[in-house]
Amino acid sequence: MREEDVDRLRRDTPGTDAVVHLNNAGSSLPPRQVTDTVLDYLREESVRGGYETAAAHADHIRGVYDGIARFLGADAADISVTDSATRSWQAVFYAFRFAPGDRILTGRAEYASNAIAYLQIARRTGAVVEVVEDDESGQLDIADLERRLDDTVKLIAITHVPTQGGLVNPAEEVGAIAERAGIPFLLDACQSAGQLDLDVRRLRCDALSATGRKYVRGPRGTGFLYTHPRLRERLEPAMLDLYSATWTAPEEFEIAPDGRRFETWERNYGLVLGLGAAVDYARRVGLPAIEERVTALAARLRADLSQIAGVTVHDQGKRKCGIVTFSVAGTEAAEVQQRLAAAKINTSITRPTSYQYDQEVRNLPAMVRASVHYYNTEDELRALTETVERLA
Repeated sequence: MREEDVDRLRRDTPGTDAVVHLNNAGSSLPPRQVTDTVLDYLREESVRGGYETAAAHADHIRGVYDGIARFLGADAADISVTDSATRSWQAVFYAFRFAPGDRILTGRAEYASNAIAYLQIARRTGAVVEVVEDDESGQLDIADLERRLDDTVKLIAITHVPTQGGLVNPAEEVGAIAERAGIPFLLDACQSAGQLDLDVRRLRCDALSATGRKYVRGPRGTGFLYTHPRLRERLEPAMLDLYSATWTAPEEFEIAPDGRRFETWERNYGLVLGLGAAVDYARRVGLPAIEERVTALAARLRADLSQIAGVTVHDQGKRKCGIVTFSVAGTEAAEVQQRLAAAKINTSITRPTSYQYDQEVRNLPAMVRASVHYYNTEDELRALTETVERLA
């Protein structure tokens, strides 16, 4: 990505004038095109009426599905638009019907929300949750995954990029194994969508969930879901309404055949259009270019932090992305974050309660998480490392 391209992207991002934003794995700064789309719709709705405005923008709203489909290498019929990554993921997971002895395979990088859902279903149904080990690099061990497969495995569900570091799990290899075995594969792409070049055909996943607010740079309160037809046809959602199904007779209903089966009637169409604007913006920038720049900036930040005495960088895996986690000896993560915030540098903290499967092996402290995006600059990374160096 050329310097002039970065300058242009920063001009589209008003927040870069006010803060060094290195919390993109939490919630990115949106480009002005996204904010303007949401506000323009809400203003129109306030003078025209909610139903009337939605009807006037029906083609534009349908276009959001087309844009997300192109973003993921899917068909528009495979896309559901929701209000969060969690809602997307849960819409698929809670549609499975588990029985005693059924096995759910996941990884050590799994996020708390997903793990809690596994445990709830295990208690409710007698299903068993198994954690696949990591290999020597820290990523999910493909060989261990294959060793665990048999007819009792009903779902493979992993997190692509965890909350606690820059690891990128080998999702394409997992997808190939799951497809050969005929086992559904659910991929949580909450933190990879928008920073990595995702293609569901390469990933071979049966379902993929994501959010708008993180690397996609969309509004909060938005998410999306991809489901392959081979999975949709065998799942009945846990909840239905008059949008996800049609009441065809007093005692009959038909579930929508496409991604609408995982949606509900009510939604904030201003946010939906904002999500569409964010996806279109990312596609114009280009996912390969985004991935290349984000990965390079994070690698630079890891290298610079590693040179500071007393600082430990905790990222692992053969492949790494735009998330950098670190700790400072003798200084709590909260204090480091506060000192950075005082210098107008946004970061976040990731705590062991969010990654218990990983924690039981690695015994990690609470860590500062700095997550870069393509609009960040080397000068901004230098501002972070200089502040951390004064603390160490």
